[in-house]
Amino acid sequence: MCSTGGPIDVEFDEGLKGKKYRCNDCGALFEAIGRHPVCPSCQSENVTEV
Repeated sequence: MCSTGGPIDVEFDEGLKGKKYRCNDCGALFEAIGRHPVCPSCQSENVTEV
């Protein structure tokens, strides 16, 4: 399935590892997969891998 836009809540399988990010706008820490992670708290794309 292909989807675009909007946040999607996904539980990670054991074989699928997300990278850890910090939002530069709200400071939230989260894991994400994909090339353009979006903060789940504030929807910002201004994030840094930690």
